Amino acid sequence: MSTSFEHLQHLTVANEGGVTTVSLDRPEVRNAFGPRLIEELGSVFTELSSDDATRVVVLRGEGKSFSAGADINWMRDSVGYSRQDNVEDATRLALMLEAIKRCDKPVVCRVHGHAIGGGLGLIAAADYVVADDATVFAFSEVKLGIIPAVISPFVQRKIGLGHARALFITGERFDAVRAERIGLVHVIAPSDELDAQVERVVGELLTAAPGAISVVKHLTSEIGLRDPREVMLHTAETIASKRTDPEGQEGLTAFLEKRRPTWMDAAHAPAWLAGATK
Repeated sequence: MSTSFEHLQHLTVANEGGVTTVSLDRPEVRNAFGPRLIEELGSVFTELSSDDATRVVVLRGEGKSFSAGADINWMRDSVGYSRQDNVEDATRLALMLEAIKRCDKPVVCRVHGHAIGGGLGLIAAADYVVADDATVFAFSEVKLGIIPAVISPFVQRKIGLGHARALFITGERFDAVRAERIGLVHVIAPSDELDAQVERVVGELLTAAPGAISVVKHLTSEIGLRDPREVMLHTAETIASKRTDPEGQEGLTAFLEKRRPTWMDAAHAPAWLAGATK
């Protein structure tokens, strides 16, 4: 783990057993966004993407909420921004979300309390989302006379045009059941089971080959943007490359030999290894 993480102001970062936990650490403002938090998130996820000590990243919020959106002080300052200031400010937010989305490591979001505005951008950029069943969600920007523009590409890719437009134009609050139904959240759980569900997902990820996870993350992002006529060749070339690289060869050979592949430890062995003696 990088020593540069020790100097963060609005995040805490800790690694244990290949799992790096990134915590939004502004509980006094419900982990609201500001320029410093955005800068730190972008920097941390860029670095974790190539961090050999990290297999999985868990993104969570300290205190009573995951994230309440924009910091009121940041919003107050932005009133006086010029158009160019606003473009640059919004671009920094977009680049931070892209750093999370493109991180080579799987990103699991642990969500509770409130997830509002920009906080939903973090959720949309993550790979797997586990939420407390009492969480309150909202794309509330239109209530303030603005719009969820920067987060919209991430959100729309996650939940589709119909759900995104309905929630963007109303700014209404919605619950975890609806969030799961539209695909914004993958699993909901009672508060006392939330951490266990996160650990279950992390355990599944630790049984998967790290290189394969990275490749399939990028593949799923790319195929939706490609001409359908190119997709067949691209996916065929991608699986051919993965089957013949060292990790793919190790995984297939280990399966045939009924043993654990090199990236997997006994604590996270998958079901198909039940009864393996090697």
